[in-house]
Amino acid sequence: MRVLKKIGITIGIIIVFLVVLVLFATGPVVETPYFETEYFKKSCAETDSLKNNLVPAKGKLLAGFSKISITPTLYSTADNIEKGEFVQLPLAGFGARKGMPSTGIHDSIFVKAAALKVEDKLVVFVGADLLIMPPNITDSVMVVLSGKGITRDEIYFSATHTHSSLGGWGPGLVGKEFAGEENKILEKWLVKQISKAVIQAVSNIKPAAVASGDFNAGEYTRNRLIGDLGTKNDDFSYFFIQQKEGKKAVIGSFAAHSTCMGSKNMEISGDYPGYWERKMESTSVDYAIFMAGSVGSQTNSGKGEGFEKPRFIGESLADSTINHLRNIVTTDSVLLASATIKLNLPEYHFRITTTRNLSTALTKKLMPVPDNACLQGIRLGNMVWITTPSDFSGEFALQLKNTLAVKGFDGNVTSFNGSYAGYIIPGRYFYLDEYEPKLMGFFGPTMGDYTFDLINQITNILIN
Repeated sequence: MRVLKKIGITIGIIIVFLVVLVLFATGPVVETPYFETEYFKKSCAETDSLKNNLVPAKGKLLAGFSKISITPTLYSTADNIEKGEFVQLPLAGFGARKGMPSTGIHDSIFVKAAALKVEDKLVVFVGADLLIMPPNITDSVMVVLSGKGITRDEIYFSATHTHSSLGGWGPGLVGKEFAGEENKILEKWLVKQISKAVIQAVSNIKPAAVASGDFNAGEYTRNRLIGDLGTKNDDFSYFFIQQKEGKKAVIGSFAAHSTCMGSKNMEISGDYPGYWERKMESTSVDYAIFMAGSVGSQTNSGKGEGFEKPRFIGESLADSTINHLRNIVTTDSVLLASATIKLNLPEYHFRITTTRNLSTALTKKLMPVPDNACLQGIRLGNMVWITTPSDFSGEFALQLKNTLAVKGFDGNVTSFNGSYAGYIIPGRYFYLDEYEPKLMGFFGPTMGDYTFDLINQITNILIN
């Protein structure tokens, strides 16, 4: 009887603890319409300021390129920032790996940059074979670049979103879960390599010409959230840059997760974007830069086992890109404009049930608030690309691309621009008991519609 009594008391204490947790450490999901909030009004004031102060540059195009390795040397006796040598490194992308160290390198990974300049206006596109562009890394990169007179508005960050690249860069418990134990030396090495790529590209600019386009690649992507009931962004978007007396580059973007190699793979790899880049560089251009598109709710579709699947998808996309570049018509005189706003965010939460959030204070203990989150838009001639700090919805991006196409523009939305605000997807999916909306919908049910509203505002500023 005493044992049963002790068990009963223990159960009672646990129940009381859970009740207290639910009452005091959680709260209901906030459903205030975003257009009634102060953060939206503040953002609108910032877009109004952009509209009044935007001064596009128009004239002859200059362009420069660079390619810097971020392939580490593993199994060294000590970590070495100058040589990129490490005792061991985890991979980023899957919590199921439990932070285990990489077993080797399947294919080399890089950070690449393309600097574009018209008159005094500079924009540098920076793409890396990483899961994301981590906020702490990009903040430190900008400290270096600011010393060279390069501002945040001039840098367009993205990543390939490969789930088989370097980990070790994520602070906080959530960073550790998805990227392994934080390694300060690795972080400093990445800052050095990314900064070097930008500086080299800017220092090598020469007269150039550009063209943009897209093609349907629907067979290589699918809507992973609700399958055939949902829409998907089928387009592979690209723009081609050719120095008049020098190098050629292509920047490509596609809305399919780079998860061909699942959590069981422990080798460093660029996944299918890496295969696209390598085939482009071995056949058609000197530099191929892949930027993850609107991968929210979109995953890859292809055939093959192991590394044959990313090879099939990446090289198939490269074949199509090569065909489209054969007859491309470039221009050396363009309009270049950029617009950047800080993304004012709603309250920050992890959800513990479908309808209840962990408190903001406790959420911040698990992962730092993305204070440097921003939205950026670039117009280059009749091309408009928007970059976001998230896994951005392919469905939203498709709407934007269709709207721009009617007005004569090639549109695209990329993800992972130097901060991370989770998955930004349509609000109608928020209460699904699925990974994307439930665990990664950090900012409530209206975050998608709010962000898409701001993107439309930025787009209208750039094209009008």
